[in-house]
Amino acid sequence: MFQSKPAAVAAISRPNIRALVFDVLAITFIYLVPTISHLLSIKLYLLEPMRIMLILAMVHTRRENPYILALTLPFFSYMISGHPLLVKSGLIAIELTAMVFVFFTLVRYMHRFAAIFASIWISKLLYYGLKYIAVLTILPEEPLVGTPLLLQLGTSTVFSLYVWMMFRENPRKTS
Repeated sequence: MFQSKPAAVAAISRPNIRALVFDVLAITFIYLVPTISHLLSIKLYLLEPMRIMLILAMVHTRRENPYILALTLPFFSYMISGHPLLVKSGLIAIELTAMVFVFFTLVRYMHRFAAIFASIWISKLLYYGLKYIAVLTILPEEPLVGTPLLLQLGTSTVFSLYVWMMFRENPRKTS
């Protein structure tokens, strides 16, 4: 006679394992970014490693997983390295969460390239608006824009091309 799987076994499905493995790799990568930056003498944070991990999660894991990473990666980075500042970690968590939400909303109505590009820049506008308030009130020594906007435009374009290429093969993946 057929028996159903216990709840604990059912929860350990292939997508859940994939998300867990991805999260461990993402956290490890964020943990190692300062060390790798120091060893290579390259400011890797300028390439937005948290956004890279988030976009990879949006493409390769379940829909809930990017939200978990968006909320936790900035605080994990703060706890491990003390960077970014706690206030900035909160702002980055808001920005990344907004990016995920906007992408999954826009992708229903527009091309994936446009949806991810727009979601990146809408969330950046939110971030810079909130950061402006923080600079005026609690972070007066902090520059408003730390990463050159032209570099941000370039990384946004590369990230958008990646999402477009990954969903070309399976157009229903984000639906």
